[in-house]
Order: sequence, then C-alpha cells, then structure tokens
Amino acid sequence: MAPASRLSTRVLLVCAAIGVATGLLGGVEGWLAAPVIAGAPILYGFVLGVHVLPGIIAQEALRLPWVALVTHLVAALASSAIAPPYTFRFLGTALLFGALQEGVAALVRYRSWAPWRFFVSGVVIGIVVALAVFFIADLGALALWAQITYLVLAVLGPVAWTAVGLAIGVGLRRAGVARR
Repeated sequence: MAPASRLSTRVLLVCAAIGVATGLLGGVEGWLAAPVIAGAPILYGFVLGVHVLPGIIAQEALRLPWVALVTHLVAALASSAIAPPYTFRFLGTALLFGALQEGVAALVRYRSWAPWRFFVSGVVIGIVVALAVFFIADLGALALWAQITYLVLAVLGPVAWTAVGLAIGVGLRRAGVARR
C-alpha cells in the first residue's frame, strides 16, 4: 500500500476551491492592469496585491506546508481562463508569491500561524512588487511625490490584501474547512 500523501485529496480540493475563487479576482486584476498603469500608475502595486489572497487564505485555513504554492498555481490557471493574454504573468506571479509565502512559513518551520507571520510575507511581497514594477514600468519618470506614493501603496497593498485573506481564512476555519 502506498504511503499517505502529505496533501490529502481533501486538502487538494480545498486548495482548488480557494484557488478558483481567488483566481477569478486575479483574472479581473489582469484586465485592469493596463488601464491602471496607463491612468493611475501609482495604484498598480496596490491592485496587484490581490494576488496574495490564494496563499494567505489557504495557509490560514489549512495550516499545512505547500498549500500556498498549490493554491496559487490553481488560482493562476483560473485567472488565465478569465484573462488568457496574461497566462504567463499569472503563472510567474503564482510561483513568486507562493514561494515567498511558503518561504516565510518554512522559516518558522510551519509552526507559527500567528498573524504577524502572514504580514511579514505581505511586506516582503510588497517590497518585491514595488521594486520590480517601479523599474519595469519606468515609474522613475514620475514626480517624486508620485514615486513615494507608489512605493508606499505597493507595499501596503499586499499587506491590506493579507488582512482580507486572514479574515476569510479564519472564517473558513470556523466553518470547519480545516477539520481532519
């Protein structure tokens, strides 16, 4: 008989449900990205922060290794169904955000599920996103106040979305999603 998987079918199904639900939001973000960058580029990092939701919700609800990465990948596939031109961006974002969230959880050996740990991953993701988009979108061409505002919002966006994800994850735990 084969040994039991660390990620049971039940866990994978929960990851899939969270991934599809959050992937719908990610798909909407995909279509909003170009207009936001063109019309209000200082808001883009905040809008992009919605992509932290899959991993945060999954980790808070299930409190297991690898659920953030698995859920992010499912969310990327769901987002790709909504906004196919952005498939590779969704997959790259899923791998990056999922790996960062798993990395922060691994640093505490998957033993601390306190909110601070989730917010640390939100800040790390915010800094990575802020710097990447700053250079890719040439936001250095903006006025200094706009650059500062962008950087602050780009870091706060994933943190704010982390708070939303934690609230949803807590609700799922209370509803019994994490029962074994």
